[in-house]
Amino acid sequence: MNKNLRNLVFAALCLALCMVLPLLTGQIPQIGSMLLPMHIPVLLCGFLCGWPWGLAVGAIAPIMRSLIFSMPPMYPTAVAMAFELAAYGAASGILYRLLPKKTWSIYVALIGAMLIGRAVWGLAMLVINGLQGNAFALQTFLAGAFINAWPGIVLQIVLIPLIVLALDKAGLVDRRKS
Repeated sequence: MNKNLRNLVFAALCLALCMVLPLLTGQIPQIGSMLLPMHIPVLLCGFLCGWPWGLAVGAIAPIMRSLIFSMPPMYPTAVAMAFELAAYGAASGILYRLLPKKTWSIYVALIGAMLIGRAVWGLAMLVINGLQGNAFALQTFLAGAFINAWPGIVLQIVLIPLIVLALDKAGLVDRRKS
């Protein structure tokens, strides 16, 4: 299959998953939003399609979802998430391309992208809160980026490498040539 067409199809699928997964996880009381359902397709897009596609899907998904479903709220949540998810998609694609095509490199690229995305979210929230004249404390950052997000972090670390490896084994992604 033509690589550009493959990337377009995978990116469109990832964007569609960003719209649908929050509807499914939202049905799980108390933990649904903590699973970070939009993060998974964006990270996968970076791995499968490369950084430009991951960045685009990450930047578009929260804004598009806010416009269609009014969730997440556009300001400040969707705006900050657009920066965060764009960083996730770009970082996962860049790190995955730079590292050797070994199984361990999937985990290194994933964890690196997760840390970069959370740092970008923190900076976006710092700027947004600063523009509103509000403070954004370190405790607020840690709670939003790590403490409240731990179920989603665990899910991403377990699920994303399995999906990337399964798609490689199925011949849909060639990790050795990406």
